[in-house]
Amino acid sequence: MPISATTELLGEHPELLDIAIADIEDGQITSWVRGGDGLIGFGVYKSHTVKGADRFEQARRWWRAEINSLNIANNSHGLGSGPILFTSFSFDEAEDSMLIIPRVVVGQSNGKSWITWIGDGLQPKLERGEEQVRPLNISWSGSNGDIWRERVALAIGKIKDAKLDKVVLARFLTGKSEERIDVRRLLRLLAKEYPSTWVYSNSGLVGATPELLVRLSKSLITSRVLAGTIRKTGEDERDLALAGSLARSSKDLEEHEYAVQSVADALTPLCRSLNVPETPFVLHLSNVMHLATDVTAVLSDSANPADIFDLASKLHPSAAVCGTPRDLAKRAIDEIEGISRGRYAGPVGWIDSKGDGELALALRCGQITSDGKSIRIYAGCGIVAGSDPEREYAESQAKLLPMRSALEKH
Repeated sequence: MPISATTELLGEHPELLDIAIADIEDGQITSWVRGGDGLIGFGVYKSHTVKGADRFEQARRWWRAEINSLNIANNSHGLGSGPILFTSFSFDEAEDSMLIIPRVVVGQSNGKSWITWIGDGLQPKLERGEEQVRPLNISWSGSNGDIWRERVALAIGKIKDAKLDKVVLARFLTGKSEERIDVRRLLRLLAKEYPSTWVYSNSGLVGATPELLVRLSKSLITSRVLAGTIRKTGEDERDLALAGSLARSSKDLEEHEYAVQSVADALTPLCRSLNVPETPFVLHLSNVMHLATDVTAVLSDSANPADIFDLASKLHPSAAVCGTPRDLAKRAIDEIEGISRGRYAGPVGWIDSKGDGELALALRCGQITSDGKSIRIYAGCGIVAGSDPEREYAESQAKLLPMRSALEKH
């Protein structure tokens, strides 16, 4: 039976995105880092793909079987210690979802660091990872703006003519380079520019998302809902005024209310208490501001309490990435959007051996091709009756900026 060993790292704490393991290539990095804390995985002990409406249940069964096959020795016991499953679920049930158990995971939280490795060998030695320093020459192609604005107009028409309240439409751009994209450098740039986001990578999907779908820690649930966006100007006084207009915008407040209600409705059957703030706050990121609400809850007491797989299956797809009512919005996406989302807007993050973990929505992201020289980056906008196609296009451009900027600085 393979051994999974976890021990605390003493002395100087490492910068997670600077770490390398001697015999593991950078292309085999999985990550989940925010403000310097989080988890980074190296190599692949085992991987698996799941597909279909029951993909969360399939993932749970596979993960539990793998946990039961390991002899776990954990001297740390904190959240995120022990063997870790990095997950990246598809938006649509017809697409592949990726599950990875790394050979080595290094974690850091609140000044404490630890390392977990699977195998019978000695504790892996940490090194400083190298990165590509020459800039990439990226050429961009993709969604025609006029066509996308027409699709937004179609969605507005469906909302006005039917029982549809909100639908989220996505678009993408494709970037191509003669050089391979350095995942480590891309992660570092994203972490530096957007320190309040979760910077993640899994099987070529790389991004920096501000939206936590669900965190589960010993029955306590947290979900951060973002819906309603305005672009920043970089001028403090102007941005303060824009934040006020966002907080008063009937269109953005309507969009946000649908997203919050979808999360509350999904969690209620599984929880014994639920707290939903009455009004959102404005979350400031480097390039945009969002209306945000932190929903908290406590799982119901039962002989077989829900785990994070249950929560993800109930919450996804939320109104923030799909719309409301969910079934009508999903049908509208299939009819209008015209693209394959892959794992964009799906739950991405990590899960531990107890079924706790953190999953975000895979936003502000790109999918790198197997040759490492091309990437498809995505953005989506929530469309409601009061939406304007030109404004939605401008919002989508703002949401594409984090990945475009990081790649062009690469």
